[in-house]
Amino acid sequence: MKFENTGIEKLKAEINRLDEVMHNHGLIRAGQWDYDRVTYDRKFEMKEGVFYLRVQGYATEGDVDTFKATIQLMTPLLGKHYYPHGVEYGEGENFPASLVTQCKKILDEVKNEVSKFAE
Repeated sequence: MKFENTGIEKLKAEINRLDEVMHNHGLIRAGQWDYDRVTYDRKFEMKEGVFYLRVQGYATEGDVDTFKATIQLMTPLLGKHYYPHGVEYGEGENFPASLVTQCKKILDEVKNEVSKFAE
């Protein structure tokens, strides 16, 4: 599921500050990056399954591995994990309403914080 029109997709920010804000909201970059792209994930384990809130971005300046990059954020996603195949984001997925509400709150908080220093 895509979280359209959150405002996050319009933000461009320096990676170190972005990492800090995302981490404060449980969105972890860990090893999900390459030289041009980043992925921040927050895992939710519920009785309905395992879900991931995912915020992706790409470098518009610099390289991610040097920690000197400007990241353009993209439309956030919510997906359900299926072992061993991976995460599915499709419209046919059933996401608990409480989880969707929680994710929207997290994304709103992230947007408000990143907006303070975004380009």
